[in-house]
Amino acid sequence: MASRLNPYIGFGGNAREAMEFYKEVFGGTLVLNTFGDFGDKEAPNANNIMHGQLETDGGYTIMGADTASAGEYKPSDTMSVSLSGDDADELRGYWEKLSSGGTITVPMEKQMWGDEFGMCADRFGITWMVNIVAAQQA
Repeated sequence: MASRLNPYIGFGGNAREAMEFYKEVFGGTLVLNTFGDFGDKEAPNANNIMHGQLETDGGYTIMGADTASAGEYKPSDTMSVSLSGDDADELRGYWEKLSSGGTITVPMEKQMWGDEFGMCADRFGITWMVNIVAAQQA
């Protein structure tokens, strides 16, 4: 799998509706995971989208999620850049450069979904998410 660069859009509680709309527009395959899928199914935000990914018929990838924080939703802060793939050395190199001089908000480490993931704001304030897909075991 080659590394990919694609948008990751934050929503204020309507990620499911928005991602389903993008599926209607672009076609493709939509996968939605809720916060409840990976945690407390009884939590107040359990049905909100933790991660949504649309792989379109035209080859586009659009990702999105509901904001997890209790803070105020600001549409101007809803876009991140996501790098993902299985070339761990390449992606770790990007991570090191992007996070250097910036602010790490999620350290690069193995996550509950099995991949390594980190999130940072670079020195220009742009939010980057780097996801290294876990090696598949035979």
